[in-house]
Amino acid sequence: MKEQVKIKVQAEINAPVEKVWKMWNSPEDIMNWNSADPSWHCPSSNNDLRVGGTFTNRMEARDGSFGFDFSGTYDRVDQNKEIAYTMSDGRTASTIFDEQDGKTLVTTSFDAETENDPEFQKQGWQAILDNFVKYTESSNN
Repeated sequence: MKEQVKIKVQAEINAPVEKVWKMWNSPEDIMNWNSADPSWHCPSSNNDLRVGGTFTNRMEARDGSFGFDFSGTYDRVDQNKEIAYTMSDGRTASTIFDEQDGKTLVTTSFDAETENDPEFQKQGWQAILDNFVKYTESSNN
């Protein structure tokens, strides 16, 4: 059996962890930042943020040519600190929220899938995280 490749992405957000946590988990906010590229969007999001709860984010090309549901089940929810989940295909991911001096470092580690090159996957997840940073820092919520 091939060893599972783990990928890590991170970014610092100039915002307190409570704001970062809310915008990371609110379906209304998720639909605004959850895309890696301007040609894609997230037209729907459902999030039951609790251990055993599920989430589904619809990812679609804006031209309607392709789309998929990114979904999973929460394994760990430690408010303002960590979220861990198992994706619908069995891969796992965790996101750590670490606030220092009014800024929040968000670090996500996830199991790579086998269809795409790990570096390509890292770039995509990093682009989504960078989009989250821009959205959160420009929001007045």
